[in-house]
Amino acid sequence: MKQFGKVAVLMGGASAEREVSLMSGAGVLQALRSKGVDAHAFDPAERDMGELKREGFSRCFIALHGRFGEDGTVQGALELLGIPYTGSGVMASAISMDKVMTKRIWLHEGIPTPRYQLLRRNVYDRKQVLQVPDTLGLPIIVKPAREGSSIGVTKVTGYSGMVEAVEAAGKLPDDILCEECIEGDEVTCPVLGQDDNAHALPVIRIVAPEGKYDYQNKYFTDVTQYLVPAHLPAGEEEAIQALVVKAYRVLGCRGWGRVDVMIDRITRKPYLLEINTSPGMTGHSLVPMSAKAAGISYEDLCVRLLEHTALDTGESA
Repeated sequence: MKQFGKVAVLMGGASAEREVSLMSGAGVLQALRSKGVDAHAFDPAERDMGELKREGFSRCFIALHGRFGEDGTVQGALELLGIPYTGSGVMASAISMDKVMTKRIWLHEGIPTPRYQLLRRNVYDRKQVLQVPDTLGLPIIVKPAREGSSIGVTKVTGYSGMVEAVEAAGKLPDDILCEECIEGDEVTCPVLGQDDNAHALPVIRIVAPEGKYDYQNKYFTDVTQYLVPAHLPAGEEEAIQALVVKAYRVLGCRGWGRVDVMIDRITRKPYLLEINTSPGMTGHSLVPMSAKAAGISYEDLCVRLLEHTALDTGESA
């Protein structure tokens, strides 16, 4: 493992997902050290990024989530420092973090995603908020346009709930995405690799209590069921995997990612919700779960991702 040199596991950060990132980073750090990697924790919220260069780190495993970690900002800093890192580059990270920009590209490429309406931060008024169901129908999913981990997400079933849902999402400094709610099976599918070498891992079907796959049920309870194999009707898993790989490629992603999908209960048509370019690596996280089903241990997954650290120039460590 000496080929990796001194490795920084970037964790924590300043986003709303800091708590989850610390859990992810702790798991990655332990896994890399168990494999003999000279790995060290590094929290960009508490230390200057320039210390990475001064302290001789040769590559970074990004276990940051959300704003300032998954949106191209830390990737840009590492590009300037010349330190290769895991996951997607600056542009792919920035686009993928923005759910609306992601949707625009996917729709242009013929990739199905739920209909939506964007409320610009500090621009919309109460009348506009109450008119959203007239366009999208009910129920509606309301969420921040650039956050993850289901933070600030509300399912609205009636007009009276719109204002409260928008206020909840608006507590974060972000535009608000109102999205058509697709009722049916909720699945997710990780992708590893880049370009023609990108390939999907097994699909996971998520069965949350009362269909409520929120922040609490994602990370802090054991009541949500994760089914892998997903036991979908014949041919559906392969079709979703092909669609997810296409969606990953058109955004220019590399290294790894995870795409969340809803399957319409009646038509069985899949709709892509969003892509995560720095997925969770906690004890409840889905990429390690899917990788395990494909015969890849948590520790080996971490090493594999570290092997593919790179810069946007194509330079690898």
